[in-house]
Amino acid sequence: MTIPLPGEIGQRARDVIAGRVPVAPARDAATVVVLRDDPLEVYLLRRKATMAFAAGAYVFPGGSVDPRDADHAVAWAGPSPSEWGAAFGADERTARGLVCAAVRETFEESGVLLAGPSATTIVADTTGDDWEADRLALIDRTLSFAEFLDRRGLVLRSDLLRAWAHWITPEVESRRFDTRFFVAALPPGQRTRDVGGEADAVAWMSPAAALDRAKAGEILLMPPTFQTLTELAGFETIGDVLREERAITTVQPSAAEVDGEIVLIIPGLVPGGALGHVPGRMP
Repeated sequence: MTIPLPGEIGQRARDVIAGRVPVAPARDAATVVVLRDDPLEVYLLRRKATMAFAAGAYVFPGGSVDPRDADHAVAWAGPSPSEWGAAFGADERTARGLVCAAVRETFEESGVLLAGPSATTIVADTTGDDWEADRLALIDRTLSFAEFLDRRGLVLRSDLLRAWAHWITPEVESRRFDTRFFVAALPPGQRTRDVGGEADAVAWMSPAAALDRAKAGEILLMPPTFQTLTELAGFETIGDVLREERAITTVQPSAAEVDGEIVLIIPGLVPGGALGHVPGRMP
């Protein structure tokens, strides 16, 4: 699929292609598709219009890896960092950071915590002033994820996550991310909250409903979100999603000049123009 790149982003693409502007490095990042059943729905946040990246877009919880996410002090249960590295084609340290970032960012942005007192239990409730204080401390980085888990006697439950996809921001962007996508079920007893921060709205939607709203121009979906929702629309339950065996293939859109117009080429993206509108920034 190709998407025209007009205006400022199109000019930047021309400059990068011509070698006049250096390619920005891509930061490791993780995002988690939180799911609930009856019917199958996904949790989406709308990024504030003032954000420098993906402003106004509906996205899944996630963010950049904090260097401390790779700390071996993080209490861990479930598949090991080396197993996650094999799934995502990453070294063990990078994989450890990605999984920790996935769990940490999901808690920061939704209040959902994929951790428990033991390898077979999970936190049932993350509401209350004390949890909110810890969430805010994680966001402003005065508290590390390892310290947070240790303080509460919890272990990260990597077995509650499944690897889903790998997207790298195209080289023509000024802000770039090397993002691994995970899926996870909303833990029993927990509930998402409108926790603010980088988002100004949150919503549970079925994948099909989100795609329909994008087609109608009601919401903006970036290509990775659009593609993930398209894939999930083929499932009926969380169990079906979690049982899906995925071979992770890296997707990195690229810019090119076609008939005098700069376009973004996105390999594997289902065509149809259902992205909401032409994005100014591309994850």
